[in-house]
Amino acid sequence: MSVLHIDSLFSSEGVSCIGTLMLPTAAQCPPLILMANGFGGIRMAALPQIAQHFVNDGYAVFFFDYRNFGDSAGEPRHWISPRRHLADWKAALNHVRNFSNIDVDNIILWGTSFSGGHVICTAAREAGIRAVIAQVPHVSGIASVLQVPLHISTRLTIAALRDRIGSLFGKPHYSRIVGHPGELAALTSPECWDGYAKLNPPGAVWENKVLSRIFLELPFYSPIRYAREVQVPTLIIAGSRDSVTPASAAARTAQRIPFCEFHLLDGNHFELHLTSEQVCQQSIALQLAFLRKHIRQRSFAS
Repeated sequence: MSVLHIDSLFSSEGVSCIGTLMLPTAAQCPPLILMANGFGGIRMAALPQIAQHFVNDGYAVFFFDYRNFGDSAGEPRHWISPRRHLADWKAALNHVRNFSNIDVDNIILWGTSFSGGHVICTAAREAGIRAVIAQVPHVSGIASVLQVPLHISTRLTIAALRDRIGSLFGKPHYSRIVGHPGELAALTSPECWDGYAKLNPPGAVWENKVLSRIFLELPFYSPIRYAREVQVPTLIIAGSRDSVTPASAAARTAQRIPFCEFHLLDGNHFELHLTSEQVCQQSIALQLAFLRKHIRQRSFAS
C-alpha cells in the first residue's frame, strides 16, 4: 500500500513538538492510531516499523516526540515527567482532531511501556477516544521500582535529589537510562542493554541519559488507579518474561478496566517491540484483530 509520510508540528504548553503522520493513500478518512514511545524513547525507535502494519491494514498513524526529546523542542533535554508527558498526549490528541483527512470519530490510543500507562490515563480523562492498546505497560510505580535492585534504586534517588537541587542553580544532573546488570541506570535487568539498543535505527540521534528527577516521581506514577475510569474497549498485552514492567501488574489493571482484553505472550519487554521477533508479530496480529472487532472503518478505495 502506498503511504504518505507527513511531519507535523504542534504545541504543548508553549513548546513545539513534532510528529509524523503515516497516511495510506488509498484510504478515505481512515481511523487514526496515536502513538508515542516509552521511557526515554524517540519516535523513530521501533514505532515506524510497528505503525507500518497498521497502515497496511488501512489505518492512519501519528507518532510523536515528547517535549525535550528527539526532534521536538524544549530545554533542558531528556526530561521525563508523567505530568509533562500526559500534557503532550493531550496536545497531540487535540492536534490530530484537526486533521481533515482522518476519521476523527475513530481515534485509537496506542502506548508501550511507559506510554502504555499514559494511554490508560489519557483515555480515563479525555472524551471521544474509541479504543486503547497498551503493550507491556507501566501501570504501577511500586511494581516497576521493585524490579530495580535496592542499592541501585537508592543511588538513583540520591541522584534525583542532586538534580532537584542542581536545577535551582541551572545545573541539572543526569543518569543513564539503560545499563548492564549492576550498573547505575534506570533499566539494568539482563534483557535491557541489548534490547534497548535494537530499538534505535542506525544513525538515530539518541543519548543514553535522563534528568534524574524522574526517580522521585516514578514510584508514585501508577496508571492502574485510573483503570476503572476507562470506558472504551482496551487491549493489554504483557510479556511473561518482562523484567521491566511486570505482567502481573498489567493483568491486575486489565481486571479493573470494564471492557478489557488481556493477553500474556511468551516474550520479554523488548522482544515485544521488535517486528523481527516472532512474539512481536503475534502481538501485532492480536492488535489488528482487536481493531477489526471494535473499530468501524469506512470503505477504502481499491
